[in-house]
Amino acid sequence: MKEMKDEARLRFFLREHQIEHVLNEQLIPHLSLYRFAPGELICSQGDAFDHLYILVQGKIKIYTTSAEGKVLILSFKTPLEVIGDIEYVRGVSIINTVEAVSPVYMIGVHHRYLNKYGRDHAPLLHFLLDIITQKFYMKSNALSFNLLYPVEVRFASYLLSVSTAGDHSLIREQPSSSSSSLKDMAKLIGTSYRHLNRVIQKFCAEGLIERSKGAIFILDREGLRRLAGHNIYE
Repeated sequence: MKEMKDEARLRFFLREHQIEHVLNEQLIPHLSLYRFAPGELICSQGDAFDHLYILVQGKIKIYTTSAEGKVLILSFKTPLEVIGDIEYVRGVSIINTVEAVSPVYMIGVHHRYLNKYGRDHAPLLHFLLDIITQKFYMKSNALSFNLLYPVEVRFASYLLSVSTAGDHSLIREQPSSSSSSLKDMAKLIGTSYRHLNRVIQKFCAEGLIERSKGAIFILDREGLRRLAGHNIYE
């Protein structure tokens, strides 16, 4: 994480996403702009958290770990999204792990300033209510998706979510970030490493992807979209 001393860019993001009225003029001087690199953790499940983050650029991955150690993707998010809203309202530790998929910019504000300047600001409260209710809706669906959809659909959706169109459409099987390794990829979509390997071989045979030198290259994005139907993680 890197704090960006760039007030002009911060103001640009506020205008671009039309949230200047949500974060009132008393709060704005206490806002900070942060940049996260791909693969960097923004927060980890169970950690204490004293900031509210608003995703204003990039893509993040949200996943949860059960008491038995089972890890499942809940969703991928692009702007506008809030991290730490439920935790702020409820006063609890971080519920899910959040990781940057692409370069990510977030606007952050410490809880003490939210408490001082935001608790009675109706636009901010309405904004948080809308975000939180949407999250509960998505979470209830996400857990059932991993049970109802076959691995082929889950894997196709995963590939579409973590890649971008163009020449750089690839996923490293064994990158420096262990959370993105092939074994962890299998955990995230709720299957075994062996089963995922079989699905990868099948996708390669069908010309959807290519596996080479520890990376998976997407060859046919439209084919993956047809297989996924609608992307179940976004």
